[in-house]
Amino acid sequence: MGAHAFVPRQDALTRPVFGLAIVGLGASLAPLDIAVNVALPAITGHFKLALGDVQWLVICYVLVYGSLMLVCGKLGDLFGHRLIFRIGLVTSAIGCAACASAPDWPLFLCARASQGIGTALALSCTPALATSLFGESERTKALAGFAATMALATVVGPLLGGVLVELWGWPAVYWVRVPLALVTLVLSRFLPSPRPSPRPFDALGAVLLASCMSAFLLSLVLAQRKEVAGWLTLLLLAAAFTVLWIYVRRAGRVPEPIIRPSLFADAAFAIPNIMNALANLASFSILLLTPYYLVNVLKLSAMTSGIVLALTFAGSLAGAPLAARLVPRLGQRPTAFLGVALVGLGLLPLGFTTAGTPLALVVMLLTVEGLGQGLLTVAYSDLVTGTLAVRDRGVAGSLSLLTRTLGTVSGASVLTTLHAYGAVEGGFMAGYRFAFVVAGGGLLVALAISCLWPRAWFSRQA
Repeated sequence: MGAHAFVPRQDALTRPVFGLAIVGLGASLAPLDIAVNVALPAITGHFKLALGDVQWLVICYVLVYGSLMLVCGKLGDLFGHRLIFRIGLVTSAIGCAACASAPDWPLFLCARASQGIGTALALSCTPALATSLFGESERTKALAGFAATMALATVVGPLLGGVLVELWGWPAVYWVRVPLALVTLVLSRFLPSPRPSPRPFDALGAVLLASCMSAFLLSLVLAQRKEVAGWLTLLLLAAAFTVLWIYVRRAGRVPEPIIRPSLFADAAFAIPNIMNALANLASFSILLLTPYYLVNVLKLSAMTSGIVLALTFAGSLAGAPLAARLVPRLGQRPTAFLGVALVGLGLLPLGFTTAGTPLALVVMLLTVEGLGQGLLTVAYSDLVTGTLAVRDRGVAGSLSLLTRTLGTVSGASVLTTLHAYGAVEGGFMAGYRFAFVVAGGGLLVALAISCLWPRAWFSRQA
């Protein structure tokens, strides 16, 4: 079964926390990209862009790494997670340097795409590397440490972005990640270096899966743009499902597919994956809409608003170690269920806030939502990791990251539509409340419906 591929070197066994810090340092390159959001106005001015054009900065990056995540995870399973991780670090360093020094907008977008390739290569293998540093009995602990690192980088990202742009301009948000990637590359020599697995790589399946993900993600992104014809979005969506159907039909005849579609035939596996995507979809309402509520309605300063939003991710940071304690006691599925419930219970009351709502109450709700995300991330990742074979740890980690990406990208489209619908007659706050009520309430309704398949949540087995 290739279990030998996850036997760490002795030096990594004696310093697993050090190894986890190295993995976390490399993984932080992805959440630190949030710093780019702070630099968007400066980038728009530098390249003399229309406001709508700057969205392609995000689209190029997310589209590439989201499409390649599962494929890169499989490459890690076959050729070694450390090797793919290191290739990803080098590619990320080159991509970030190219972004910072791009002379024009088309080359900048090409550099962003290359950065997306680097992120897919490096990030897809980080959960597998994290779990390989610890014994199997401490798998949840490893995933909790990894999740905490990602949450910490998400907290730091916007604050770091503001400082860098203020002191050195927008290229600094890219330049700062070049030495970070290179230092991680040097330190990665201490990570486990497994032998390649003698299994074939399904190149055609990889193309089909990447094409499916590309078409699906692009359809979600274009659905947000009013200037794009609706028929084009529907065509892309139809193409995505057609390619997916071809992949599923073919995967049954291939000895080593990228991921086995039969996994999703079991509701006990499919439902947690769906609910993780829905929870991240609903949670994106905070990043998309809450900054406007804090600044324009509660009249907070930009700095205070940033601190308030950071508390959401601080909740996630606290939720990760809590999940490491709850999973051994409650099980993966009940802990993930609790996480989804807390996300919904944090979001739904935000739909009833007004200009007179005490800031302390808003902070509490944001923290509850973040705590739920922390619990869900660790328990769900542990569930997926435990379900797939040990030799497929790269695919397992990639899947847990991919469903989060799908939820976030979907959220940008769905929540923008919900807000616009609710704001037709009542302005921003009416749209804000409508979006949060539907996001939080809809998530709780979906969670209640999922209880029709009790094995999905109330079994202690993966």
